[in-house]
Amino acid sequence: MPSLAPERPRAAEPPTEGRRSTLEHVLVIAFMIVPLLAVAAAVPVAWGWGLGWTDVALFAAFYVVSGMGVTVGFHRYFTHGSFKANRPLRIALALAGSLALQGGVVSWVSDHRRHHAYSDKEGDPHSPWLFGTGPGALARGFWHAHMGWLLDRDRTNARRFSPDLLADRDIRRVDDSFLWVALTSLLLPGVLGGLITWSVSGGLTALFWAGLVRVALLHHVTWSINSVCHIWGDRPFAARDRSANVWWLALLSFGESWHNLHHADPTCARHGARRGQIDVSARTIRIFEKLGWAHSVRWPTTRRLTRLSKVPEHAA
Repeated sequence: MPSLAPERPRAAEPPTEGRRSTLEHVLVIAFMIVPLLAVAAAVPVAWGWGLGWTDVALFAAFYVVSGMGVTVGFHRYFTHGSFKANRPLRIALALAGSLALQGGVVSWVSDHRRHHAYSDKEGDPHSPWLFGTGPGALARGFWHAHMGWLLDRDRTNARRFSPDLLADRDIRRVDDSFLWVALTSLLLPGVLGGLITWSVSGGLTALFWAGLVRVALLHHVTWSINSVCHIWGDRPFAARDRSANVWWLALLSFGESWHNLHHADPTCARHGARRGQIDVSARTIRIFEKLGWAHSVRWPTTRRLTRLSKVPEHAA
């Protein structure tokens, strides 16, 4: 079985490889714009014809599953190898992450490994600091880091950054099925809403809230890690870039916004390692470990945290 531990990028390979096709580019724009339009319509829709408890429950369920698929699966597991997983969990994490409509697992991981290889330097696909430090340059950088970079048609070279995923037959199958998984992510909430309420209106409201609005919120929370968490926040750990901790994003991002420690120690399974730093993704990995589904988890140690800290924890 091929190892899914992240490999050092192959320096001989260029960071990008070709360009997205017109269809791929159109789909990227559609996945960005359509859920965003749903959010813009959310308030008048709620006032006009309702938001029920079924919608709320389905929204929460799909947000958690797809969000944790990105944070625990795409990010901590596939990108950084923070733990090892058995085959069923590995496939489940790849599918769950794909439900977030942020691209297939291979392209997502390739982009993120490229981000770490060039973090906040030329070559980083979504650094907010590529245009300068003045107000105008930073505003342009924020847009680029948040969502503008998705409009760049250059494709990150997966052969360089994700050869381990390309060699895994299970992951390639999930990646090749991304569009079907994406359609399921949008349509399944509507089907469930219609069956639970036994009404067409219940299906439509569930499609709207647990499908479109859920995807839009998760998109912007994820993109905020690229933009907000590289501009503002606390930096208690010594990283080689401008990554920062943003506490108010911690719950919505399942702990990803404790971003400074992550960049100081990328393979660590817990990002919010200090007292009071809520990290739901790390708690979930702990559950997987206790169930025997995950092992070799890279938990932080006091010694390592002290070495990485700008100020020792006991003096902070």
